[in-house]
Amino acid sequence: MTGPSVARVVAHDRRPDPAAPDAARRYVNQWVEEEAIGSERVSAFVLILKTRGCYWADQKGCSMCGYAKDTLGRSATPEELAEQTDRALARYRGEPYVKVYTSGSFLDDREVDAASRRRLVSAFAGKARRLLFETLPEFATPEALEPLRDAFPGEVEVALGLETTDPTVLARYVHKNAPPSEYLAAADRVRGLGLRAKAYLLLKPPYLTEQESIDDVARSVAEASPRFDALSVNPVHIQNGTVVEWLYHRGRYRPPWLWSVVEVLTRGAEQRGSARLVSFPTAGGLARGPHNCGECDARVLAAIEEASLSQEFGPLRDLDCSCRATWATSRSLEPLGVEA
Repeated sequence: MTGPSVARVVAHDRRPDPAAPDAARRYVNQWVEEEAIGSERVSAFVLILKTRGCYWADQKGCSMCGYAKDTLGRSATPEELAEQTDRALARYRGEPYVKVYTSGSFLDDREVDAASRRRLVSAFAGKARRLLFETLPEFATPEALEPLRDAFPGEVEVALGLETTDPTVLARYVHKNAPPSEYLAAADRVRGLGLRAKAYLLLKPPYLTEQESIDDVARSVAEASPRFDALSVNPVHIQNGTVVEWLYHRGRYRPPWLWSVVEVLTRGAEQRGSARLVSFPTAGGLARGPHNCGECDARVLAAIEEASLSQEFGPLRDLDCSCRATWATSRSLEPLGVEA
């Protein structure tokens, strides 16, 4: 079965039924994690709002993304978004870095209306030093961004899911709705307004071998770094209701090795220019997430996090485990369709 055919198979259950009003008053999740602003390590307040989610998930959806399952199945009202914001603010403890996600695009009016966006951003003004949100490139316009820049006196950081600078990989394997050129143009618009631009780069989309995916991300770091202030390498983890999960259950997909993350970071460190390069793998060490042999996973994950926070990548080269040879062998055998 071809990639697009698999996409049609899994797409029908991607969007949940419209939620009742009570469910819309609660955000999806909130937590605090370690981050860095420049050389300073800080706490980051992370909030996932419950909105209708990404419109692209209704039309085709990305091959690795199952976030539509955590959405309302309809647009949230301004009143519902206000209550979600108030509930989140009750848990806010002055963390200097704030990240706001919607399982889609914060700048899409169908997910978060303009007045609600400004209200949320204003709520952290004078408290947080940096505020991040994610969007698809078509919504990153001066009309949408300028009011938020004016409402927040600190740094506004706009994250874009570029995934790869290779248009074939992005269209055929990731199933994105726009070519890399539109993401790069959006980054230019963001930085032209005096805001920070951050790119997410995807490690191991379906149908690429481990080595192909390593090379793709390394090349993307080199090509994207002049246009972004930060680059985040996101190794695929298997989410429900996705093409990746369909392949995984049929023995046709393995999440990336943590060694591949190490390889990408060490190679990318020499090609990133002035951009910050990080990776905080989701579900690291689990069967459905990026993992090694199980014995070294915690140690390697800790080293990846430390390198991401400190921007010192040299210690990654000193990591080792017996499974590293297995990883190297499997990469050499993949073109033959054989696993080590």
